[in-house]
Amino acid sequence: MSERPEFQNPQNWHSRGYLPHYDAAGKYQMITYRLADSLPKEVLGARASSPQSSAKERMEIEEYLDKGYGSCVLKDPQNAQTVVDAWNFFDKKRYDLLAYVVMPNHVHLLVKTYKCFPLRSLIHSWKSFTSNEINKYLEANAGRMPALPAVWQEDYWDRFIRDGNHFKSAVKYILENPVKAGLVDKWQDWRWSFSAYYQSALPEKGQG
Repeated sequence: MSERPEFQNPQNWHSRGYLPHYDAAGKYQMITYRLADSLPKEVLGARASSPQSSAKERMEIEEYLDKGYGSCVLKDPQNAQTVVDAWNFFDKKRYDLLAYVVMPNHVHLLVKTYKCFPLRSLIHSWKSFTSNEINKYLEANAGRMPALPAVWQEDYWDRFIRDGNHFKSAVKYILENPVKAGLVDKWQDWRWSFSAYYQSALPEKGQG
């Protein structure tokens, strides 16, 4: 927990027994969540669910995610668009959507939270809506893949943004994730990326 006074209020911290979460209005938050089958059990283990997991262990998990394990249903443009549409629906109404990337088996996004709209509730609504829509799409295209018993992992990972440099690093990490994973040579070539600061350099929707 940060030493800054605004992060010392215990009412702003919660956990479902997995990861600790900071949830307060008016804060910049980087969020990561993944598909339920994106990590094999031997990799997941205690490291992915322990509140005491280190930054190094979390980075190791994200490096494994970048290898593209699991069903990777977000590779399908229809499913990726479903996720993006869900984020955009309440942008500027319940939060500010500042940056995002949809990877084949996980997502990263950066938001600024609003009063009366807790982060945990937002993520629950995103997951619930997209789970239903993705499974409806999979069922309608059963020749590709049957519906999933669970689309998303139960929990999520969040990191509050501490200062301007941290903000820039978070945006860069989000945009560069497809490059780091070897999916494209330049972040501008990844269709399912967005940043409020670099949008003019991104490909038009429908390209990529």
